[in-house]
Amino acid sequence: MDIYDEIVKLRKEGRRGCVATIVSVRGSVPSFQTAKMLVRDDGSIVGTIGGGCVEAEVWQAAQDVMVSEKPTTLSFDLNESPKYDTGLICGGSLDIFIEPILPASNLLIFGAGHIAYSLSKVANSAGFETTVIDDREMYANAERYPAPTKVIAGEFATVFPTLQVNDFTYIVIVTRGHHDDMHILRWAVETRARYIGMVGSKRKAIEIFRELTGEGAKAELFDRVHSPIGLDIGAITPEEIAISILAQLIAIRRNVERELPHMSWFHSGRHLKAAAVEAEPDAAQADDEACTTG
Repeated sequence: MDIYDEIVKLRKEGRRGCVATIVSVRGSVPSFQTAKMLVRDDGSIVGTIGGGCVEAEVWQAAQDVMVSEKPTTLSFDLNESPKYDTGLICGGSLDIFIEPILPASNLLIFGAGHIAYSLSKVANSAGFETTVIDDREMYANAERYPAPTKVIAGEFATVFPTLQVNDFTYIVIVTRGHHDDMHILRWAVETRARYIGMVGSKRKAIEIFRELTGEGAKAELFDRVHSPIGLDIGAITPEEIAISILAQLIAIRRNVERELPHMSWFHSGRHLKAAAVEAEPDAAQADDEACTTG
């Protein structure tokens, strides 16, 4: 079984894994430099780095690397600890680099207007596999969105069942109207998507939140929804808004630990104050979203 073929297969299936590689050898060890072992998210392995307690400890560390998505290096001195005795002729030391294997970041952009157009271009350059979805074929077409962007033209409700959403899916909602935004958000919060963002002002977010929770949606489902969307960089034009959204997507992809804005502020009671003082929509994300209408 070829370890590289298995890595490709794992990523296509939207699954996690880790590759452990012996990067340094000093003296006698039960394997060789560059030996590799793939650890899948179900605990199964492909390849070996020598077996025994060393391999068991690396397997355990790989579980943490899959969660943190950050690489690490382990060092083993087989001279000092009898627990690393594998029955082979040892006495040396080795370093093992463990790196995460993650699926491609899949970005679903609902809406094909100006923001979507700019976002698809910069997102592709940042390594996202981008799909633009709109019910208007005059906007959602291959001429407007050439490869590598994938385009789907059709009613949103009919498109939902065809989409594969996993822990590495990012959903951006930038349609031309509140009704479609709410319809898509209703579906999105029930998925496993890693990121959900909806364009619009705080007033719009409050209205949609109240509407959906009034329908029976659980309030906690909206804790991970980012709205207003993007990092606050003072963006005004569609191109600038796209960059602010991409910055937020990258922050989520890289597991930035600092607080990022999201809709959990509803539960703090601050939405009441926000509704009172929000006399005008945010300049960058007006309620009517005129800038997204092609």
